[in-house]
Amino acid sequence: MRSSLLILLLLFSVAVVAQIGEPRNLEGRVYSADGDVAATHVLNLTTKRATITDVNGFFTIAVHILDTLEFSAIQYKKKIVIVSTSILESKLVSIGLEEALTELDEVTVTPYNLSGDLIKDLATLELDPIVTASTLGLPNAYVKIPTKAERELTVATANPIMGFDPLINAITGRTKMLKQRVERNKLYDRTERIRDFYEDSVYQNDLGIPLDKIDDFLYFCEVDPKFQEIVDTHDQIKIWDYFLQKSVIYRKNNSLD
Repeated sequence: MRSSLLILLLLFSVAVVAQIGEPRNLEGRVYSADGDVAATHVLNLTTKRATITDVNGFFTIAVHILDTLEFSAIQYKKKIVIVSTSILESKLVSIGLEEALTELDEVTVTPYNLSGDLIKDLATLELDPIVTASTLGLPNAYVKIPTKAERELTVATANPIMGFDPLINAITGRTKMLKQRVERNKLYDRTERIRDFYEDSVYQNDLGIPLDKIDDFLYFCEVDPKFQEIVDTHDQIKIWDYFLQKSVIYRKNNSLD
């Protein structure tokens, strides 16, 4: 009896490990009361990969068992779903979304005797102090760890006693090259984060960008001065709208339509 139980436990453990080790494509559909579920963001918080629903709310995303999925759109409340065994084995999973209410909370101003004049009221209000690492006087509160390129630039422009390295680096163009590398790395890292955020199928199916052209498309966006500004907002909807607009231009320029 004990041997049989041990064998069953081992088989169950092997099955669970196999499920966790290999990702599977989960197919599903989001729905709501008003039916407006197109372009809902589906984010796998565990793997940091995402996809977008089509006009009918259908989506496909790679998952492991116990991954955490987040469904979000401007008009709906965020919904979190843990990938269970039953969900993983479903042919099509349905996710209901709840409309987000935009009503403002009630604000009471009478106890504070506010006049409506912002400058005057600020002078009379007693505000709690802002607590940060710097206000608490913590060591290294303002320290930022430099990248490899930034460290090389610091060394190249340092001014050691009786040394001529900074002058030589300036004359040979090394300093200028290192400065350009630092700025290029910052932009490249930003682009890589966006590249990994969406599944390849999103670029292919929703933006019409072939798989072998995705990196080229992202470089096309990267050289646009607006790209950095949009990405730094961390607003998924704004970033997606930007990609939609740029993809139209990219496809036209490359005769992909």
